[in-house]
Amino acid sequence: MAAGMTSACTSLGGNLFVKAPSRRFLSARSGSYRMLLLSPLSTAAPPLRRRRLRDTAVYFLLQKEKTAAEPADGLLEEGGESTDVARFREAEEAERRISERMARKQSERRTYLVAAVMSSLGITSMAVAAVYYRFAWQMEGGEVPMTEMFGTFALSVGAAVGMEFWARWAHKALWHASLWHMHESHHRPRDGPFELNDIFAIVNAVPAITLLAYGFFNRGLVPGLCFGAGLGITIFGMAYMFVHDGLVHRRFPVGPIADVPYFRKVAAAHQIHHMDKFEGVPYGLFLGPKELEEVGGMEELEKEISRRIKRNASLD
Repeated sequence: MAAGMTSACTSLGGNLFVKAPSRRFLSARSGSYRMLLLSPLSTAAPPLRRRRLRDTAVYFLLQKEKTAAEPADGLLEEGGESTDVARFREAEEAERRISERMARKQSERRTYLVAAVMSSLGITSMAVAAVYYRFAWQMEGGEVPMTEMFGTFALSVGAAVGMEFWARWAHKALWHASLWHMHESHHRPRDGPFELNDIFAIVNAVPAITLLAYGFFNRGLVPGLCFGAGLGITIFGMAYMFVHDGLVHRRFPVGPIADVPYFRKVAAAHQIHHMDKFEGVPYGLFLGPKELEEVGGMEELEKEISRRIKRNASLD
């Protein structure tokens, strides 16, 4: 746009009228403005004999010139908002989403923590009570069933250790194969306090409860072995929940468990499983570091341990 300056000089007296045969425009630039001088008088006009200049009118018309190189104040975008306002709103919206996500994660952790504590206390109390009342009831006659007691405790340890090998085989042969449609939820960002993969914990609890019930209401060596097997599965399930769900995936706080060196190795090894760097190895949990050692992943394991230590220190 231009800044135009129009100067018109008109004689107001008598009948004198002068018509200019031509017009000249004088242009002067200053910054982003342009001044145009329009004069109706020209050197080509005839001489004037009687001319009295009674009044002179000078009109200024200033309009700001838009140039591509010079941005205007409050640069507008397509939506009609200035760049600064748009950026501020984007930052505000991002901060709001982060706050909502953090609040949702905290709520999910509290929900899962309540479920974990209630199930742990309930299962632990029932297991302790079942062990006490079973042997107290069996020793009412004064005879201590040593063979049955030894078989119960031996199978408890054996079942707990055996569950690690069962879980490793099932993890590779079933969960990452025919049951991947359920286990996949564990390898994706979780939306909510629970995931479809949690069904496997319930599935493993069914045989444990069945074996405990049969061993509790019956006497003899076989019922004692069944009771021990159910007790071992229960112990493994509780340990798995605290180490896998709490320590590795941080679904609830685990306290001093995170400072145990071996559990740090276990957590780091399972995290490498989720990275899929060694074709899914390790598939086990408590023997995960041993699996990584067999495939040459100890260097990666040490890196992951250091990374987790630094992250936990920054969170503290």
